[in-house]
Amino acid sequence: MSGDPCLLPATELRARIGAREISPVEVMAAVVARAERLQGELNCFITLCADEAMAQAKAAERQLMAGEPLGLLHGIPFTVKDIVSTRGVRTTFGAVPYQDNVPNHDAVAVARLRAQGGILIGKTTTPEFGSKCLTDSPLFGRTRNAWSAERSSGGSSGGAAVAVASGIAPLAVATDGGGSTRIPAACNGVVGIKQSNGVIPHSQVQDAFGNQTYVTPTTRTVADTALMMQAMAGEDPSDPWSIGVPVPDYLDRAAPRGDLRGKRVLFCLSPPGRPVTSDVAADFKASLDRLAVLGAELEEFSGDGFDVEPIWRAINHTVWRTRFEKLAADHPDDLSATFLKQLALAAEVSGVEYQQAMFDRTALFRRVQSLLARGDLLAMPTLTRTALPIDQDLFGTIEIDGQSFDSVRPHWFPWTMLFNMTGHPAVSIPSGFGRDGLPIGLHLVGRFRTDAELLRVAALFEQASDLLGRWPAIAS
Repeated sequence: MSGDPCLLPATELRARIGAREISPVEVMAAVVARAERLQGELNCFITLCADEAMAQAKAAERQLMAGEPLGLLHGIPFTVKDIVSTRGVRTTFGAVPYQDNVPNHDAVAVARLRAQGGILIGKTTTPEFGSKCLTDSPLFGRTRNAWSAERSSGGSSGGAAVAVASGIAPLAVATDGGGSTRIPAACNGVVGIKQSNGVIPHSQVQDAFGNQTYVTPTTRTVADTALMMQAMAGEDPSDPWSIGVPVPDYLDRAAPRGDLRGKRVLFCLSPPGRPVTSDVAADFKASLDRLAVLGAELEEFSGDGFDVEPIWRAINHTVWRTRFEKLAADHPDDLSATFLKQLALAAEVSGVEYQQAMFDRTALFRRVQSLLARGDLLAMPTLTRTALPIDQDLFGTIEIDGQSFDSVRPHWFPWTMLFNMTGHPAVSIPSGFGRDGLPIGLHLVGRFRTDAELLRVAALFEQASDLLGRWPAIAS
């Protein structure tokens, strides 16, 4: 393992801090220095909390030396996407009208990380209200990919993924409403999970019953994801879907033990009409071969009927219109044209069409359930191609192996939105690199509320892939 604390996973930092081989102050000094050095190039933070973080690290060191009980994350740095509330630290939602907003409370997930000794180092970039798959905003500009200044970080949790990929901090709180954790995870070569509905409570969502958004972990290793889930999971009265959901021992059950013998993996490259680049297709085949070597039985399933973006958009954009129509009317000059256009599109969705989309959502859940009655897991590429250009427009064209297509969402991430609507756990894990040297992700989906088992499979795949030693040049 490297001696640079910035290049160590949180699980290793936890062990070294507990053994007094490294101090929380040493870790924090290294992390803050790296954040300040890379911020100008990556632009992955909206707010850095260097002074507060160092003060908390000194307090953590005193507790350690006094022999006090330590939480799961004692002295370990983490970041929070800037649409997740943080007590006393501004939360802008990536939007100019909220640039001075300072909450007086933490979101439940953040409070739990702090209660376990984690130390917030800053708020990561997001497009306005997490509203697209690219991380840029009139408030802060663009966030670049950790592997290439010419490419997008993905989104909407682009800052979270870039901070982890570049070694600034090992743990990041992200969110995922249609792929917003898994898309930037795939773009930047890190692990991004959208857990089952209710596993980690979402205390900020306004429609808790119809919710399809999630507060999520982003990390470099599967073990670190398990560590975050151990700290963040568990019922909370604010989230009805969380009530009664047990918390397994993620750290133990997500370990890469055993193999995949007796497991059936159903796979599909893409829905019809959604082409995939040849390098992503080749990487997906290699990933399936890796799963087979681990003992899995493979069976292809049809992507017919899974062109779900219109269903997702009817639900999601209607929610946005309800939340933000007044804000847009009051601040038209402060919000991006892309955000305003999405709100305008929602005005075309009738109440009947919205309810039909909700009916369709239930049908999709049942269809995925029927697939997972035949197989233990589903597998598909996270994205149809590697990271898009840094100046990509959401309403512009997307190029896939020399062909141009006129809609980014269904052509770049045709699979991720589906599992926001159905609630099944889905994880993007690094699987290889494209012709352009940029990361590619494998998307694995588990049975409802079998998150720990999904992580075990991901950990076995990670172990067999041998990609953890590769870092972007900016991290060196």
